[in-house]
Amino acid sequence: RLRSKAQQYKTAGNNQFKSGEYKESALSYTLALRTCPLAFHEDRAVLFANRAATKMKLILYKSGIEDCSKSIELKPDYLKAYHRRAQMYEQLQKLDEALADFQKILELDPSHKEAMIATKRLPPMIEERNEKLKTEMLDKLKDLGNLILRPFGLSTENFKLNQDPNTGGYSVNFQQQQQQPQQPNPQQNQRPHPQ
Repeated sequence: RLRSKAQQYKTAGNNQFKSGEYKESALSYTLALRTCPLAFHEDRAVLFANRAATKMKLILYKSGIEDCSKSIELKPDYLKAYHRRAQMYEQLQKLDEALADFQKILELDPSHKEAMIATKRLPPMIEERNEKLKTEMLDKLKDLGNLILRPFGLSTENFKLNQDPNTGGYSVNFQQQQQQPQQPNPQQNQRPHPQ
């Protein structure tokens, strides 16, 4: 009885979704989830994934990701839930998570075209992001280092960072900066002219 009531809410949600009534559709799926008995894992997985689709349309990505995760908990091989979650992760620039979901999709369906494209497209984007983050981090560390070293008359320019090509590890070498000898100021030696 409760399951059939949940199915009615789901049908209403599907129709509302097709009509572009996403808020109403999300509400119908929520009512279906409240009504559907917990024992019906697959039904509930579909409802969570459907509600996630409405949240994706409403640009409520974090909440949509949560619904997809609940759907996957109930049905670990549910490709649609992985796909929607991957798309929302990518919208939030969570590229590592998106890539993991697209890889899972390929495990479930090796011929999934969008997942194939994404697993080739995302790694260079992740690498570029990581390089940018590394550069930003090194710049911040350099600023902090200069702040600490300044009272001692030093700066990070006194230290040379060398990467070992074999191990990838770094070593730091100290270099004393050569101070330029001060040139005598010719105006200092001149006597003022009487007026």
